[in-house]
Amino acid sequence: MSEQPGYPHPLGMSFVGGGVNVALYSTVAESVAFCTFDAAGNETKHPLSLVDGDIWHAWFPGIAAGQEYGFRVTGPFSPPTSGARCNPAKLLLDPYGRAITGNLSWKSSWNGAAAGDPNAPDGTDSAPDAPRSVGVESTFDWGGDAPLGHELTDSVIYELHVKGFTKLHPAVPQADRGTYAGLAHPAVIDYLKGLGVTAVELLPIHQSLTNGILAGEGLTNYWGYDTIGYFSLHTAYSSARRAGNPPGSEIDEFKAMVKALHAADIEVILDVVFNHTAEGNENGPTLCFRGIDNADYYQLVPGQPQNYDNLTGTGNTIDIASPIVRRLVLDSLRYWVGEMHVDGFRFDLGAVLGSDLPGTSSDADPGWDKNAAFFDLILQDPTLAATKLIAEPWTNAGNEQGQFPPRWSEWNGQYRDVMRDYWRAQVSSPRWVGARLAGSPDMYASPAPRPGLRRQPSATVNFITCHDGFTLNDLVSYDVKHNDANQQGNSDGTNDNRSWNCGNGPGDDGPSTDADINTLRRRQQRNFLAALLVSRGVPMLMAGDEHDRTQQGNNNAYCQDNQVSWIDWTDSAAADNLTGVVRDLLALRSRADVLRAPRFPDPGAAEPSEPVPDTGIQWFDPDGTPTTSQDWDNAEGHSFAALFGDTPPALSLLVMFNAYWDPVQFTLPAPAGGAWTLALDTTQEDGSPAAGAPSGSITVGPRAVVIATS
Repeated sequence: MSEQPGYPHPLGMSFVGGGVNVALYSTVAESVAFCTFDAAGNETKHPLSLVDGDIWHAWFPGIAAGQEYGFRVTGPFSPPTSGARCNPAKLLLDPYGRAITGNLSWKSSWNGAAAGDPNAPDGTDSAPDAPRSVGVESTFDWGGDAPLGHELTDSVIYELHVKGFTKLHPAVPQADRGTYAGLAHPAVIDYLKGLGVTAVELLPIHQSLTNGILAGEGLTNYWGYDTIGYFSLHTAYSSARRAGNPPGSEIDEFKAMVKALHAADIEVILDVVFNHTAEGNENGPTLCFRGIDNADYYQLVPGQPQNYDNLTGTGNTIDIASPIVRRLVLDSLRYWVGEMHVDGFRFDLGAVLGSDLPGTSSDADPGWDKNAAFFDLILQDPTLAATKLIAEPWTNAGNEQGQFPPRWSEWNGQYRDVMRDYWRAQVSSPRWVGARLAGSPDMYASPAPRPGLRRQPSATVNFITCHDGFTLNDLVSYDVKHNDANQQGNSDGTNDNRSWNCGNGPGDDGPSTDADINTLRRRQQRNFLAALLVSRGVPMLMAGDEHDRTQQGNNNAYCQDNQVSWIDWTDSAAADNLTGVVRDLLALRSRADVLRAPRFPDPGAAEPSEPVPDTGIQWFDPDGTPTTSQDWDNAEGHSFAALFGDTPPALSLLVMFNAYWDPVQFTLPAPAGGAWTLALDTTQEDGSPAAGAPSGSITVGPRAVVIATS
C-alpha cells in the first residue's frame, strides 16, 4: 500500500478518492504508525511521515469500509518530568473513530508492562483482543428528518437508559430489547407520546468500558459514564451488532431510532461525558488519548505530571482548555447534530467545561470562568447554535450552579433538595419553595453582565430524581441507602438523600405491610410529581418513576446491569394510577401557558424579596390573605397557595400545597374565569378530585396537593 501525502484535516480516518485520509494530532510523537488488520487479525503498520502543525497524516488507496485499524505512537515515556506516556506497544483507538470492535471489557493484559508502571514500554505487543477502530460509512436515508427545535419552555424531559428502558418490555421482541431498535418500537414510542414527554435524554450512548475494579467483582459499568469513543456508539445497545452484523450497522440503527422519535415529535438529547475518559488514573489502561498526547488531553497535577487531576472522582479530567480537546469536543457535538440529528446535550459534570487553565489545574483551583473560551466557541458555532445545552453544573471540586452563561440550562440541584425537604416537613423556610416553583429567579433572574443576556426560566431544569440517587418510589420508602449489591460495603453513593420512608425510622425501610404507610408513600409520590409539573422551568422525569419503579433502596446503581436497574413493566394498580397522574399533569401543563412563562418579569432580583420576586404569581396563606415575608420565613409554615395567571381567557391555576400532617382549610381567591374547577387531588389514588365546583373554601388533606383551574 503506497502512502501519499494526504491532508491534515479532517482528523481521524475519512474515505476520499478511492482510499482513506488519515490524520492524528500529537505534539510529542517521534513517529506514528497507522495499523490495519486483515480478517485473520494480522497487523500491517503504515508510517505517517508528514507532519503539519503537530498533525501526522497520509492518504492510502484501496482501503474500504469495514477496515479495522488503530495507531501506534513512538515517543517519550517520562511521566515524572513531562507527563508524556508514549508506548508503541499499545494499539491506540482513533479519537475520531466512528465504530469500535474487539474486546470491550477491561483486561489487565492491556497493560502487560514492566514492574513499577503498568503502562511503561516493555517491548511487548498489545493484547490481541484490544479494541480497534473501524472505518465505516453510512448511506441512511433520513427522508427529510431534521432536529425538531422545540422551545425549552415547552419541553418535558424524560431521562432514560437505552438498555434498561426496554430490556423487560413485553411488547418489544426479544431480539430488540435493550437496544436502539427497542427504543424505536412503536409500542414504546406510543407510550412516550401518550405520557406527554417532549424529549428523551439518553444516558451515555458513546462507547464505554467497564473498569478493572468492577470487572474483578463481576459487575459492569451499566450507566456508561466511562466513555472512550466520542464519535462511536456503544455496541452493546445495538440489536444489529448483537445479530452479527458488521461494525457500523449500529449507526443506521441509531439513526432509525432518532427518525422514529422525531416522527412522534419527541426530541433526542444525549448525556455526554466530556470531563473524563475510561483510561482512568495512572494505573488504568492505555487505550487512546494517554498514549497519543497525555499532557495535552488530560489535566495533570502541577509539579507532579505523573499524576492526574481528579476533579471528576473517576481518576482523570480532560483538559478542556487545550485547543485540541476543545476541537475534539466541538467536532463530536457537530457530528451528533449534523450526522446523527440529535437535538441537544446534557453535559455530565459540566463545570469542567468552564476551565480556562491550559495544561494543568488543581483541585483547589479548577479555574472556573463563565466566560471561558469553550462557551464562546460553542455559541458561535452555526451547527450548534440551535441545540439544547444542559449542564450538570458541578464537579468534585465545586458547584457552579447559576453561573453558566446565557443559552445554557442547568440541572437544578437546589430545586431537588428544597422540594425533598418540603415534603418531609424539613424545609428551613417556605420562601425557597416558592422561589423554586417560580423558576428559581434568585439564581437565574439576576441582572445580566450586558444587555440582552439575562437568563430566563428555561435555565433551570427541575427534577426530583435522576439516575444518580433514589428512584421516586425509593425516595418515599427508604430513610437510608442500601447499596450492598455494589460490593463496596455500602460506602458508595450519597448519604444526603433527604428521603423519608413515611414510617418511624430506618427500621421501616423497604416494602411495608402497614396500609397507612403504603398509602402515604403513594400520596407523597403524587405530591412530588404535582409540584414538579406545575413549577416554572423545564421539568425532568426519570424513566420508570411514573411506573412505581424501585431499586430496592440502591441509590448508586451505576454497576447494576440487572433487574435492580431495568424497568419492570408488570402492571399494578399503583403503577397504573401513578402513570395516569403524570399523564393528566402533563396534559394540564401543555394547556397552561402560565406555567411555561418564557421570561422573568423585569427587572430581575438577586434574591427573593417580598415574598418572592415579581414573577406573575400570586401567593396566599391558607386563610386567603397574601403571603408576607414573615410567613415565608416561618419554618412551621407548611401550607400555602400559588395562583398562576389571572387574565382571562388564559387558563389560571390555583395550586394549594399542604405539607402539614393534618388537613388544612384553604380560602379560595376569586376566580378570574368565572368559577374554579378542581383538576387534581393527590389524596386520591388516581388523582381524581371530588365532583362539583368549589366556592369559598376547600379542605386540602394532610400532606397533599389540590389543583383548581379557571
